[in-house]
Amino acid sequence: MIIHQGTLSPPAGRFAIVAARFNQEIVARLVEGARTGLAKHGLADDCMELAWVPGSFEIPLAALGLAESGKYAAIICLGAVIRGDTDHYDYVASGAATGIAQVALKTGVPVIFGVLTCDTEEQALDRAGGKEGNKGFDAALAAIEMVNLLRQLPGK
Repeated sequence: MIIHQGTLSPPAGRFAIVAARFNQEIVARLVEGARTGLAKHGLADDCMELAWVPGSFEIPLAALGLAESGKYAAIICLGAVIRGDTDHYDYVASGAATGIAQVALKTGVPVIFGVLTCDTEEQALDRAGGKEGNKGFDAALAAIEMVNLLRQLPGK
């Protein structure tokens, strides 16, 4: 049996990060985690670009533009959606998740979902460099692994 599996060796290419300004204190920590993850695995700062968007709902559109440009090996999407007293959370979280997945499927570019969906700000902080680690760092590693995996697959 032939087994295909991505690695964390540094792939050629540029990586884009799309980050939501809403809940910026949390998202800035995710961005730093992603940058650290990419750098730790051999990507130079000049191979990374960051695009800030107003909120998590706007991430997919920016990710689509970046992915369709053909300039990036992967797009890392980072945001934080925290539950409130209305249904707004459900619409934003669902729209971001669905949109990000659609961008990846439409373009064939790895588009990584690094949007926190939490009940409280404390939970989000725990996942943005607190006791639960940094999900931005994890998203960067997923991006590297997916780039390397897709380059192994037939038809790529």
